[in-house]
Amino acid sequence: MFGRRGKKSGKKSAAEAAEETPLARARAEEPAKEADRHRALGPWDASEDVPEYPRVDLGCLRVPVGERTQIRFDMMRNEQIVGVTLINDTSAVQVQAFAAPKTSGLWDELREELREQITGQGGKAEDFDGTFGPELRALVPVEGRTTEDGRQLGQRMRFIGVDGPRWVLRGVIRGEGAVKPEVMAQVEDVFQKIVVVRGDDPVPPREMLKIVVPKEVQEQIQAQRAQQAAQRKAAQEPQAPEAGEGAGAPAPDTGEQSRPAPPAS
Repeated sequence: MFGRRGKKSGKKSAAEAAEETPLARARAEEPAKEADRHRALGPWDASEDVPEYPRVDLGCLRVPVGERTQIRFDMMRNEQIVGVTLINDTSAVQVQAFAAPKTSGLWDELREELREQITGQGGKAEDFDGTFGPELRALVPVEGRTTEDGRQLGQRMRFIGVDGPRWVLRGVIRGEGAVKPEVMAQVEDVFQKIVVVRGDDPVPPREMLKIVVPKEVQEQIQAQRAQQAAQRKAAQEPQAPEAGEGAGAPAPDTGEQSRPAPPAS
């Protein structure tokens, strides 16, 4: 319909054909959606002919990695993962994938809800026709930061998103990628290379698809937490000062949130 990329090609074995589920067949028969024209070059669905590129498998997302790219897993206090942030030089983009109905339009609804939240906090949000279609460019208040005369300080952000086959991918861009045109293009290129793995499991619309932390990254996080715990314990233990000197200062807590990108699969 829009010159869209095709489904993955290749002959199936008899066993593969027998294992094909009715849900998978129904999805394959779905017509192209109007919103697909906004992702003619990506982001991609796992069922499509995806261009080769080094990516890390995070369950519902396969994200691109490069020499200067860091991956941060955004977690709540209960350690539930609520997003993945890709950091590159002076910009960052947080990405989240949500289940969606077969019809287009969920990104339109999410965008309006974001606008209400931002303006309700005293910020500003403007519509913009971007690379991926409608987006929001916003000035979002930063809690606890004001000028000397008491005026609220804000942070420039871009909220981008696309409707895919039964999913929506949303990106929140901060840093230079939200304000400088030449850097915007670099961040958009990262967003385009993402592959969404929706899966066949039934998931209610608007529910975030599950992000999985690779084993090697889990081990890095656990090792870092153990090191930080040891540092805190050492800082709490009384230390005998050396002659002519005061007691040693507590060891700093280096609680970094960024994790090095694991090897691409």
